Amino acid sequence: MIRRTILEWETIRYGEAADELLPDIADRIAAVAEASPLAGRGGGGVLEHGRKRLRARGVVGVIAAQGCALEILPKIDVLGGNDVERTGNIRRRLVHMLAVALDLKIDAGQVTALDWQRETLLEILIRLFSEKLVDAVRQGMPRRYVGHEDDLPTLRGRLNVTRQFTALAVEPSRLACRFDALTPDIALNRIMKAAVTRLSRITRTTDNQRRLRELAFAYADIADVPVAALRWDEVTLDRTNARWRELLNLARLLLGERFQTTSAGGSDGFSLLFEMNTLFEEYAARMLRRALADTDLRVVSQGGRLYCLEADDRRGLFQTRPDILIKRGDAVVQVIDTKWKRITARIDDPKQGVSQADVYQMMAYGRLYRCSRLTLLYPHHRQAACDEGLIGSFGINASEDRLELFAIDIARNDDLSARLAQVCELSPYPHRL
Repeated sequence: MIRRTILEWETIRYGEAADELLPDIADRIAAVAEASPLAGRGGGGVLEHGRKRLRARGVVGVIAAQGCALEILPKIDVLGGNDVERTGNIRRRLVHMLAVALDLKIDAGQVTALDWQRETLLEILIRLFSEKLVDAVRQGMPRRYVGHEDDLPTLRGRLNVTRQFTALAVEPSRLACRFDALTPDIALNRIMKAAVTRLSRITRTTDNQRRLRELAFAYADIADVPVAALRWDEVTLDRTNARWRELLNLARLLLGERFQTTSAGGSDGFSLLFEMNTLFEEYAARMLRRALADTDLRVVSQGGRLYCLEADDRRGLFQTRPDILIKRGDAVVQVIDTKWKRITARIDDPKQGVSQADVYQMMAYGRLYRCSRLTLLYPHHRQAACDEGLIGSFGINASEDRLELFAIDIARNDDLSARLAQVCELSPYPHRL
């Protein structure tokens, strides 16, 4: 199995040289990437397939084709160690972001046991899922009463009078019964079996294969349902099965229902991909909720939904969805838009690398939501030549609004909530553009 790891926006060459991928391997990887809806209309949203190289874009994860796998990791500035150690630390931070976004609890023992330096992101997620599922199944599968109708020699439950005196009128030895039976063959278990079946085909590590074989045996009596036909809407989580919430979130992730898309089809390949813009937004929103839990402020993610324009027939046009709204009561006190981009701090660039389109967008938010405090939130990186926190504050001409630039260092292991709370604190007086 040929395996390569690169960072987003980096390239990997292919050709006949010893350190290059073979062209047919590069073609297989590119074909799987192009099959993803994240690839976009032109097919290059995940990988740019050049004449001599593959270039990653702003999507991370694993692309697996026959006999090869390409892992794409985010650009997170972890400190110290050699390349292998830094790669392992980036995987650790990415899994932490996914855990926060999906409400997963990964205890210290699991974190220590994971082989961050040698296992790919996909194998790490499969290991987390399979270990948690094994523990849950040992405590007992969830069951539920499901309604049945059957013709039986003795009465069970209630009599279906209509059927009894029509279809069975000439066969009085059979009774048309309606009854409830306790069964494990329910939507939640079908989702777990679908995840086990899919992951069994793609995992390459011995331990993961062993656990998934055990789980396949445990789910042998559960119906096989194609992933596209799974009934997520029929899953009910209550106090009797609340411990399955984490597993359901992980299954959503691994089956392509959250953040990313998966494509699988026998030997054609498999991809587990995440748009870092979306993941960073969800991660920041959840960490902000923790930071503001004991205040009078609340966080609304992807809310608002106000329209920029109104047609003559009063139909709204160009609906807005700010990443994060900070509210006090019903009033919006701050609009935050997350940007998975690298901000600059060059002296000769007063714009600090901020996109003109981003500025226009934030000005529109300020007008629509009657909010004077607008914030662009970026990941911090060492090349910015400044500390994390407030890195710029600008007044917006002809208004009292101000636009703040804030960077947060997600590579640090200390409490991000406390540091992220600074985003909602008052900042210094702005200066005019």
